[in-house]
Amino acid sequence: MQLKTIRTIYFLGIGGIGMSALARYFASEGYRVMGYDRTHSSITEALEKEGIAIQYDDRTVWVESLDSTQTLVVRTPAVPEDEAIYCYFRTHGFSIYKRAEVLGWLTKQKKALCIAGTHGKTTTSTMLAHILHGSQLGINAFLGGIANNYGTNLLMDKRSEYVVVEADEFDRSFHQLSPYISIITSMDPDHLDIYNTEEAYCESFAHYASLVRQVLVVKSGLKEKLELWGDRLKAKVYTYAVSEGEKADFYATHVRVEDGKLWFDFHTPGGVIYDMELGVPALVNVENSVAAMAVAWLIGVSENLMREGLRSFLGVYRRFNIHLNTPHIAYVDDYAHHPKELEATIASIRNLYPNRYMIGVFQPHLYSRTRDFATEFANALSMMDELVLLPIYPAREKPIEGVTSENIRLKVESIKPMIAKVVEKSELVAYLRKRCNEINSPCVVATMGAGDIDRCVNEITKNIL
Repeated sequence: MQLKTIRTIYFLGIGGIGMSALARYFASEGYRVMGYDRTHSSITEALEKEGIAIQYDDRTVWVESLDSTQTLVVRTPAVPEDEAIYCYFRTHGFSIYKRAEVLGWLTKQKKALCIAGTHGKTTTSTMLAHILHGSQLGINAFLGGIANNYGTNLLMDKRSEYVVVEADEFDRSFHQLSPYISIITSMDPDHLDIYNTEEAYCESFAHYASLVRQVLVVKSGLKEKLELWGDRLKAKVYTYAVSEGEKADFYATHVRVEDGKLWFDFHTPGGVIYDMELGVPALVNVENSVAAMAVAWLIGVSENLMREGLRSFLGVYRRFNIHLNTPHIAYVDDYAHHPKELEATIASIRNLYPNRYMIGVFQPHLYSRTRDFATEFANALSMMDELVLLPIYPAREKPIEGVTSENIRLKVESIKPMIAKVVEKSELVAYLRKRCNEINSPCVVATMGAGDIDRCVNEITKNIL
């Protein structure tokens, strides 16, 4: 990728979390940054406040004055190829790169610490970035979520030789990266609209693992899975786990929650670091923190700095955010959108609020994912006492005949007798307030999903009591 003659960088789908981090990076490097997105959001509003021009309709009049020899176009697969602006760029000689290609180029400029996996990527990468930010090593980071400690998804330290990058498997994007060290958190099948089979999905991870140059840190059990695709691994492999019952190089023991705080002992090949406090007291984050600290330990971060980094970590926006915690009602919001993520989130909420009646709100993300995992979704969601389903959030997809949220509701009711309803998003806040007032015992409400359910969070927080 040549940037010598480039003056303007235009992002198609600039409101995406990964795209916005790149936009912020190039703006900080002095480029004129512009973009298009179909919807207003908190991210696009923040970018505009930072001086980045954004258009919300695809009329080409916005871009006809751009010089194709001085403009680089970055696109995301989420933007349809028949969008008028995209067609204009294609037919007028502009250089167009996928977001993954640009990110891959950036990973070649520094020692890239890449975090891959079906789930856990964003929290693990943000946690690692936070630990390194407070260390002598410093960090640059392109994050897949807004870090609560910093209010942004981009960290910049030009003095640092390291960059943290989230390695996304969608559309095989992570094959464009050049990882120096990598974590693989999980390989549970997903994106079957792209991969078709679980075998193809795992083979894609095996190819990614073969790209890692120095060290690969994988969750216990995944090394054997990767090796099914041949002896491709060049990197030295370490394993991690939450329990010493699983043989691993890095693991946690003595996990306990006391007075709303979570503690554990961190085991490394060099010894044990006792009584580590996790800033976000959710069981699901213990595994992520072990992975993040494994990499920090391997590149030389001291025990004291790891301890302080973990204690002061405030989490990621929409990753187990606790918005209310009163004696009668607690409210947790989470990005979980895969069955395994739902299981982990629900178990963590149960652990934190063991005696409360739990009402879960889930917005399925993608028709294809709902079709492929309806039974698995139902099994996970039946772990709650009551379920509210929103209609499917389509994202990049068109409806699939016969696939609706009602499919999940019916499967849940066949597993467990419980209150389970499909509610329109516009009716959600009033419905939750009514149900919480009807329940005479302490309850916890959880909203989960990767669509636009986050736009209900403030209203729920203000009106649920």
